[in-house]
Amino acid sequence: MAAPEPAPRRGREREREDESEDESDILEESPCGRWQKRREQVNQGNMPGVQSTFLAMDTEEGVEVVWNELHFGDRKAFAAHEEKIQTMFEQLVLVDHPNIVKLHKYWLDASEARARAWKRWCTQILSALSFLHACSPPIIHGNLTSDTIFIQHNGLIKIGSVWHRIFSNALPDDLRSPIRAEREELRNLHFFPPEYGEVADGTAVDIFSFGMCALEMAVLEIQANGDTRVTEEAITRARHSLSDPNMREFILSCLARDPSHRPSAHNLLFHRVLFEVHSLKLLAAHCFIQHQYLMPENVVEEKTKAVDLHAVLAEIPRPPRPPLQWRYSEVSCLELDKFLEDVRNGIYPLMNFAAARPLGLPRVLVPPPEEAQKAKTPTPEPFDSETRKVIQMQCNLERSEDKARWHLTLLLVLEDRLHRQLTYDLLPTDSAQDLATELVHYGFVHEDDRTKLAAFLESTFLKYLGAQP
Repeated sequence: MAAPEPAPRRGREREREDESEDESDILEESPCGRWQKRREQVNQGNMPGVQSTFLAMDTEEGVEVVWNELHFGDRKAFAAHEEKIQTMFEQLVLVDHPNIVKLHKYWLDASEARARAWKRWCTQILSALSFLHACSPPIIHGNLTSDTIFIQHNGLIKIGSVWHRIFSNALPDDLRSPIRAEREELRNLHFFPPEYGEVADGTAVDIFSFGMCALEMAVLEIQANGDTRVTEEAITRARHSLSDPNMREFILSCLARDPSHRPSAHNLLFHRVLFEVHSLKLLAAHCFIQHQYLMPENVVEEKTKAVDLHAVLAEIPRPPRPPLQWRYSEVSCLELDKFLEDVRNGIYPLMNFAAARPLGLPRVLVPPPEEAQKAKTPTPEPFDSETRKVIQMQCNLERSEDKARWHLTLLLVLEDRLHRQLTYDLLPTDSAQDLATELVHYGFVHEDDRTKLAAFLESTFLKYLGAQP
């Protein structure tokens, strides 16, 4: 049982570590994902019944809290008093006074929360690997370890050192010395497969490294001390300690000694330990994010204000008993905003619906065939590509003073909230598709936004002109 409460101010003077190191110290998170337990323990004194206290982060409020854990060794005795214990904590949660430390929430069986976090982390890592391996030619990370995987404060996984392999191969020998692969360190050798150094690396190398990372995230018991190498005995013990048979089979398939027997990253996303039918809430959130450019910026807040909080949101009939109802008052607007932000940041990808090949590949890595022919003739310097996506679009058409042409004003809101306003005098030969292509070419719009921008411009033309110019 864990119950977070505000962190006490004890005048602690501790040196801040690097952000990446702080983020990698996240050990566990609450079932709702709001509170994230860190490695640092807190001295709470002699609190009766509390065996462990850790520093944690409230990702919703952005403040530090204390994560308390109560361990019950006798499960039968706990089951006999479980209802009484839950009633006690429910009453404590209701205590709210500005001069009393607030107990925010409690939950049972933290192991289930850890398993959910493990699944979410594995899904995000495999999502990145599936994208890299689907490129043509495949991009092999070749340096995937626990030191190159970073967990942000909101639970978003980021893989670092993706271009390490490309840099190492492209740079001359006299410039390679400052670049050191993680596999050169003794404590990271267990992340690399037995065939390393004997055959050319393939995508199976990343799968083995991912399997070892997944094992470490599941057991947290095989990390080496200092610079010593993790032994085979320690890895074997960690494998046998996995109690979930599906999780064990998933990890062992990644750690197969024969690289041809290791599954692909895309296939692993469909493994029964990770795959689940996406909830209607998640599907709706992705649909909302995909079409957010058609909606006002504060649409969630405005729609919430117009809703009758006492109205029934959903109902489950249970004859002959009364139906089970949920009302709008039971849905937190703050939780909805946070969930949409998490979906927008990529914490809950819809990889189960994705094709094996990603839609948008880096153009630098996969140049079109005509580029090789154009390279023979002098060409102007290329424009910087826009990397931020559009989340909102507004367009207006006005007649010029001489009534001879139309003046277009386009307002784009990018994902970092930057507002970009563009103006243009339409020509009779201009089309929505040509304008969208030109905006992408000159670096005003992300390549992935080309299609929806063209559709948006065409609908605007039809609205103002009655037909596409």
